[in-house]
Amino acid sequence: MASSRIKNLFAMKCPRCYQGDLFNKPFKFKDPLSMPERCNHCDQKFEPAPGFYYGAMFISYALSSFLFLAIAGIGIIFLGMTVNQVFAIIITLGILLFFYTARISRVLWIYFEVKYDPKAQ
Repeated sequence: MASSRIKNLFAMKCPRCYQGDLFNKPFKFKDPLSMPERCNHCDQKFEPAPGFYYGAMFISYALSSFLFLAIAGIGIIFLGMTVNQVFAIIITLGILLFFYTARISRVLWIYFEVKYDPKAQ
C-alpha cells in the first residue's frame, strides 16, 4: 500500500482514487500549476479550501533548501569546487527544477490532507 501511495504521488495522481491527474495536461508554461477543479474519476475537489496550497510553499522551500545545501556541501567539501561554481550549479538546477518542485510540493500537501479511499475506484 505504501509503495502504491508513493508511486502515485510521484505520478501526480489523485490522492483519493489514484486514477485522475492532479494537473492539467498538456503542460503549459503560462500556467504551470493549472489544476482541474475536481478529479475526473472520483470527483474529489482539488482545492478543498481557499488558499489551500499556501502550505505547499513551505514544502517547496524545504525541499529546495535541503537539495541545494547538499549540493553545496558535496561540491565544496568533496569535489573542491569554488563557491561561484557551486552557485552556478545551484542557480541552474533551481531554474530547471522550479516547476517540478512547485508541483510536487502541491501534491505532497494534498496527500497530507486527502486519504486514499478504495471505494472511490
